[in-house]
Amino acid sequence: MAKHQFQTEIGQLLKLMTHSLYSNKEIFIRELVSNSSDAIDKFNYMKLTDDAFKNDDWSGQININLDEEDNSLTIADNGIGMNEEDLMNNLGTIAKSGTKAFVENLTGDAKKDSNLIGQFGVGFYSVFMVSDNVEVITKKAGEDQAYKFATDGTGEFEITPVTKEAHGTVMYIKLKEEEKEFLTKARVETVVKKYSNHIAYPIMMHFKEDETTGEGDDAVTKKVKKSEQANAATALWSVSKNDLTKEDYIEFFQNMAHVDEEPLKYLHNKVEGGQEFTTLFYIPKVAPMDMNRADYTSHIKLYVKRVFITDDDKELLPTYLRFVMGVIDSEDLPLNVSREILQDNKILANIKQNATKKILQAIKKLKGEDADIFTSQYNNLIKEGIYTDYINKDLLLDIVKYKSSTEEGMVSFADYVSRADSEKKEIYYMVGESEQVLRNSPLLEAYKKANIEVLLMDNKNEDTIVAPMIGEYKEWELKDITAIDAPDSKTDEEKEEISKEFKGLTDRIKEVLGETVKEVRTTSRLTSSPSCVVKDNSSPLAGMEEMFAQMGKAMPETPLYLELNPEHEMIKKLDKLENADIFADMAWILFDSAKLSEGLEPKDKSAFAARVARVATEAL
Repeated sequence: MAKHQFQTEIGQLLKLMTHSLYSNKEIFIRELVSNSSDAIDKFNYMKLTDDAFKNDDWSGQININLDEEDNSLTIADNGIGMNEEDLMNNLGTIAKSGTKAFVENLTGDAKKDSNLIGQFGVGFYSVFMVSDNVEVITKKAGEDQAYKFATDGTGEFEITPVTKEAHGTVMYIKLKEEEKEFLTKARVETVVKKYSNHIAYPIMMHFKEDETTGEGDDAVTKKVKKSEQANAATALWSVSKNDLTKEDYIEFFQNMAHVDEEPLKYLHNKVEGGQEFTTLFYIPKVAPMDMNRADYTSHIKLYVKRVFITDDDKELLPTYLRFVMGVIDSEDLPLNVSREILQDNKILANIKQNATKKILQAIKKLKGEDADIFTSQYNNLIKEGIYTDYINKDLLLDIVKYKSSTEEGMVSFADYVSRADSEKKEIYYMVGESEQVLRNSPLLEAYKKANIEVLLMDNKNEDTIVAPMIGEYKEWELKDITAIDAPDSKTDEEKEEISKEFKGLTDRIKEVLGETVKEVRTTSRLTSSPSCVVKDNSSPLAGMEEMFAQMGKAMPETPLYLELNPEHEMIKKLDKLENADIFADMAWILFDSAKLSEGLEPKDKSAFAARVARVATEAL
């Protein structure tokens, strides 16, 4: 008998299960049944691919035994089972730090937090909401030795060699005195139908029920053992859409996603003809917790003729659709398909292409609040798709949304085009650090004055790369307002005259700033600000700082133009300023404050502060 200490985070988790996550205790049945179903899936696949099991007369089944006399509930399956190493890895520790992530994401809302249990792979521990004495007896398929895992949930567990005839797992749960409701047939059956009705294997309930024989004084009542199937045991996706209700789809999603809320959208499609396959996809209302992690978990299960193959193939859908959950069931792949066969498989490539288009078309049709929810959760992934999926670029451009300089909320390109000048066919945009920086940018002033809408792309790291790749939307060219002349009523001759008038000033400022700026020039794009900075978009460095930053590499800044507002009182006074020291300070202040307005930092903050202090002192 070997005693072990639980991993530190698991000790934390056990306390949470016991003392905090108590509002939805029934989910322990959902989690344990789901684990049993996964174990049966794995053995089913082994039976098809391993010669040692091909002739095994076996069919998957989950058994739930209710024992009121012993105050215990047992959940058993004939799945793949576990050996000692599996018990250590799956129950004693969490190899992928799922427990730590779970604890970090707790909200304090017991109902919401109970939904996190399955999402972070810690479903087994939910049993400690109703029990403080759990035994797991298990034998792995193909191995001779069975093991018992036992714990009272306080910090230690034991693993002991035992005897068990068949492969699979039996979980013996001694219920707490106050949890006897989970020994009644009606209560457990309700939970199974609620969460696990469409688990593909029969869930058999075994219980004792009063049965009376005889009549009158001769009547005798005794407990009789009975067994009933508690679930429909149908692969939901294989059932005709006409025979399913909205509630059926919702229940299946809730079991798959380990949540209580409804999905944002579901799509059930059957394709027949050259290739036959069925897909059932869900878009959750809330993004999966690991969506933005490099080691995200795939939420798509691949089946062949209703036989589970894998849930770990991230190539079944494009990476940017990693929030989609569901099932792909092919009629054409071989049942003994290997992971190697899955790679570069033409059948799967066609399914992927078809499924991607169907999903994007469904997203495009979302309206009102549903569309707003989708945008709030997944808009950045749609942008990711724009620069990774050229084939579906047009659909993605119909879906992606941005903030606007003139409208509230998020707007699509179609929204913008419906309001814009149809003769020019130009969509104006601006990329920056944040919405606040963009809205306060001097570069917007002329567009505000002319009542021209500008899209505000405030995810700088991503939008700097994505926006130039978009190029155009349905023959409407995207224009970066930092790279073009602003709307202006002045003629070229008038602009030339102003440039000549202030040439002395621009030359003096350029002399002070030196190579820090590419050029100092007058502009008509400003209405209330004295100056602004504009990137040299002709430079090969333009738009690449963020790309290099993401790769952890430093590179020179893109050259900047300093533009002056010749109608601003400060510029007019500066043109007449003779004090060389104050002039130099003001030149730098104009440049650095213009950078700050664009979310850029002065190279030397201390020097900037000192210059402001000197100029302010002089003015007093």
